[in-house]
Amino acid sequence: MAGDATSLAEAIREGRLTACEAMEASLAAAGRWTEIGAIVHLDPTLGRAAAEDADIRLRRAPNGRQIAPFLGVPSLAKDLGGPFAGLPVAAGSNLLDRSPKVADESELAARFRVAGLCFFGLTTVPEMGLALASEPAIGPVCRNPLDAARTPGGSSGGAAAAVAAGIVAIAHATDASGSIRVPAACCGLFGLKATRGAIPAGPFFGNHLGGLASELALCRSARDLAEIFDAAAGHARGPFADPSLSPALPGPLRIGLLAETGEGYPTDPARSEAVEAAACALEAEGHSIVTMHWGAFAAAVGASGQTLRDIIAVNLANFFGSAGLDAGRAERLTQAFFSHGSQLEATALWATLEAAVHASHAIWCLFDQVDCILTPMLASAPLPIGAFPFDHDDIDLQIRRMTAFAPLAALANVTGFPALTLPFGVDRDGLPLPVQIMAPMGNDRLLLCLAARLERQGRWQHRFAVAGLTQ
Repeated sequence: MAGDATSLAEAIREGRLTACEAMEASLAAAGRWTEIGAIVHLDPTLGRAAAEDADIRLRRAPNGRQIAPFLGVPSLAKDLGGPFAGLPVAAGSNLLDRSPKVADESELAARFRVAGLCFFGLTTVPEMGLALASEPAIGPVCRNPLDAARTPGGSSGGAAAAVAAGIVAIAHATDASGSIRVPAACCGLFGLKATRGAIPAGPFFGNHLGGLASELALCRSARDLAEIFDAAAGHARGPFADPSLSPALPGPLRIGLLAETGEGYPTDPARSEAVEAAACALEAEGHSIVTMHWGAFAAAVGASGQTLRDIIAVNLANFFGSAGLDAGRAERLTQAFFSHGSQLEATALWATLEAAVHASHAIWCLFDQVDCILTPMLASAPLPIGAFPFDHDDIDLQIRRMTAFAPLAALANVTGFPALTLPFGVDRDGLPLPVQIMAPMGNDRLLLCLAARLERQGRWQHRFAVAGLTQ
């Protein structure tokens, strides 16, 4: 049995194992999987204390689901975002000191704990989250458990590797340029970049990047993703207004189908065919398919790359300055982003923000024609280790490389629309064939419903069982 977080929670609730036993299984799995470099900071004492507390809560109220859907389930936080109390985030960099114990935590972290998750470590990210791979100079190099010569993606690559390997069944993740969805796509997982404002970003707002970034989780099933979304979403208390989250639309849907990504960022045939197969599966359920073309997206994708570059660079310049960090100690590419942000004129930044607004409007206009849009998530199989080096200062090259790998990833971040990825098949090398679905603002639950429908086609099976469910 491969399992997911829901099935592990059920096993704990039904007494087939305790939360403490589940935690010991995850800690043992972390030790067995050290070669994939998924975990950058491990705190067994913190994890065991959380598991003991979960077992106490279960003894007091045996029907644990009424308390928390994931009560006693081990989990890992990302080394970027949050923060989570007791876990010292360093953002994959030697610029930040990992020794201090964090006392405060974000609203999202608090909601994850209320949902019952028990955290015991931090997962690997590229320095400051600046790549769609997870290979920080300070180490470790994070590898895909499905093929150790390939990346698990980034910047939530460590989270994805840990979940795909079964070290944990669910892990915290963040998404500023596809950083949840790309790792999910590389590792055969489910990931959602929620509608802007749906998920709390405060009270520290350190990683929201002007609205580009969103936090949630990497999951092994659509039901886990729906459960953690319901546990986390709503009443975010800024910096944006809460969106109106709609129920899944009743009746037949108009599903836009974009199977190709243009000559500049071509998608390989196997991944285009997976998108077409997903469209056929939904059409068989009574939905109508509307063919769409790259030309309707190309300008918005271009604006998204420029917006991503400038917002990240300005954010880094501000962060390094306010924290008194020596940018010269950062990796070379990180220094280049910092330099660009430090020198960017206000008028140039304003032009970038204006282009982002027009991109958002252009996608809104597409949703006048369709209820959701089915697209490729990745243009190719997961790239080899080393495909996103930091030993240069060409930030535009970095953005082009990221766009070439995941042409439609940053579009959802820049425009604010929800986007979900899931595996829908397997290629000749046994790697997942992912698809992405985008929807209008507030239609996250529509995406979750469609993901569950496509999951039932049974086109992807997890290779590794969840720790604690292997017996």
